[in-house]
Amino acid sequence: MEHARYAHPRQTPYPSSRSISIIVASMFSSRRQARIVLVLLVLGAVLAAVFSGASYSSSSSASASASAASSSWLRHLRRSVLSERSLAAVLPAWAHLTASFLLARQAPIVVLRQGTLLGTIRDDADFPHPLEAFLGVPYALPPTGERRFARPEPVESSSRKIDASQYGLRCIAGSLDGNDWGEDCLTANIFRPMGTKAGQKLPVVVYFHGGAFNLGAGRFHNTAALLAWSEKPFIALNFNYRLGAFGFLSGELMAASNMLNTGLYDQLMLLKWVQQNIEQFGGDPNQVTIMGLSAGAHSIGHQVMYTKNGGRPLFHRALMESGATTARAVFPPKAPLPSVQFDEFALASGCSNVARGQMISCLRKQSVRTVGQASIDVFNRYNPSDRWAFQPVIDGQIIRVAPISAWESGTWNEIPILTGFNTDEGSPFTPTRLGTSEEFTKFFKELIPALSESDLKELNKLYPDPAVNRKSPYYDTRPIDVGSQYKRGTAAYGQYAYICPIQQTAYHASASQSAPVFLYHWAVNTTVKGGASHADQSAYELYNPGIRKISKTQNLLAGYLHAYFTSFVTTGDPNAIKGRYADRPRWAPFTPGEKSGTMVIGEGNDERAGGNSIGVVARMGNISYTKEECDFWWKRTILSES
Repeated sequence: MEHARYAHPRQTPYPSSRSISIIVASMFSSRRQARIVLVLLVLGAVLAAVFSGASYSSSSSASASASAASSSWLRHLRRSVLSERSLAAVLPAWAHLTASFLLARQAPIVVLRQGTLLGTIRDDADFPHPLEAFLGVPYALPPTGERRFARPEPVESSSRKIDASQYGLRCIAGSLDGNDWGEDCLTANIFRPMGTKAGQKLPVVVYFHGGAFNLGAGRFHNTAALLAWSEKPFIALNFNYRLGAFGFLSGELMAASNMLNTGLYDQLMLLKWVQQNIEQFGGDPNQVTIMGLSAGAHSIGHQVMYTKNGGRPLFHRALMESGATTARAVFPPKAPLPSVQFDEFALASGCSNVARGQMISCLRKQSVRTVGQASIDVFNRYNPSDRWAFQPVIDGQIIRVAPISAWESGTWNEIPILTGFNTDEGSPFTPTRLGTSEEFTKFFKELIPALSESDLKELNKLYPDPAVNRKSPYYDTRPIDVGSQYKRGTAAYGQYAYICPIQQTAYHASASQSAPVFLYHWAVNTTVKGGASHADQSAYELYNPGIRKISKTQNLLAGYLHAYFTSFVTTGDPNAIKGRYADRPRWAPFTPGEKSGTMVIGEGNDERAGGNSIGVVARMGNISYTKEECDFWWKRTILSES
């Protein structure tokens, strides 16, 4: 399932013992006092080491012992106060921000119209330096009571103090276990370099989490790590939006009440909140990049199309991982499937016996646990891949027309876009026991009922049946327990749902010539079964230490991807910021045609899947290998949007 790929980050809301400078500084109101105490600590450690050495050896050996001990302690202090050695290339860009690091207060403060935020320090052991964090910050009124299912309303002005030291509730998704979920979940988490002040005009990155519009939470993406290792400082932000039936309940009644796609309107409200408030955090409202994975990337695509016209731009660049507006299905609200799913949800919520006109009122009166469990149950009934419940629909407003029609008519916000796909996008979503050609055909007939018999025949020809043709590229010889049609199914589903729609984004967006488009293909094999699976690149983009320790090649893969992504989100060009990985290949913009221009990352690498091939870390290539398959799916995109 998609949500299995989103992991909780390591959360350290308060300073660890290693951050000596922060703790000392927080104890004193005087900068001079803080400096004096730090100097005394250093001198005390040196003297302690000298006397310790004298008690165990001669004066000469004591001197050596003292020197070694003091040097070791000073190295530890330098790592705590400044950074580890690998940060050396970063220091020039961060210098003006880290200069005040020793003098920083423990609890950063930001004053907004909605109140005074009392933040905290994010001091993860695997970060090169701590960050300031403001967690669980409301960006809309709680969507409870009569606001359940309705569009979000802006936060109100206040002079109150707001504790922003802990994550807020996650929106209801996946499970009702624990006590970290609730309807009052429309909050954002903001991270910034130590010492950042209002008005510094740093670039801003807003992360949209994924999860099939039914799972996940903003905090599950370690956006702070993306910032902490960046060569160039910026303001990082992730957030929650309503999921499942709370954010994407559809059908005729919801359409008549103007309550479709409320989860997308939550996202829009967040972007407006960023424009109004990010300067107070030190960000530049004219340098906002939106970034997201899977459903987060689908969402970004819809926002790119919605914000084509009118008013001040809410964002200026987009990074879309494994997602697109034309991915999977985007139905009109009165289509049969959303209507059936509405009725199933009403039944599970205990509101199926009331008059039709009273159903929404009934659903609003039910307990949050009742409605939440009903949403989860209906989603699971259609999960993992058979026509998921509670998805965005064509409402005539935020999604004005079928996405493919918007592309064809040129109705999108022409901004720099970086997007891409993984080789085996379909592996988490294809039935593992898919075992016969009949099951393969049935799977796609249920997925896309509008496919004709001739379409299905062409589909079977395009993806040769391994049961009758051992030369088929889908003949599976891997030593894993899967059905004989699994490899075939993952290829076809992955190209239908992700790879071809993403290429569609690249082709259409690059046709305008007004802003560059950059396309990637992630090819690192992580497991024998999954290959280069959906969301596998996430740990690499965060410069994850666990990944980097595996091998020199894995370190380069993480370093290159993080460098490309952070360079793009801060400048609009994945090549602009050189830093630690200045020798990485130049990423050329995408251009339609045989020499399309695709950055292929990790081709042939199978180290994590138990192999010994390191492959090629990065090279410019093309996407010709899927041309015939994508031609097939592109011609049938409208079948999933009508």
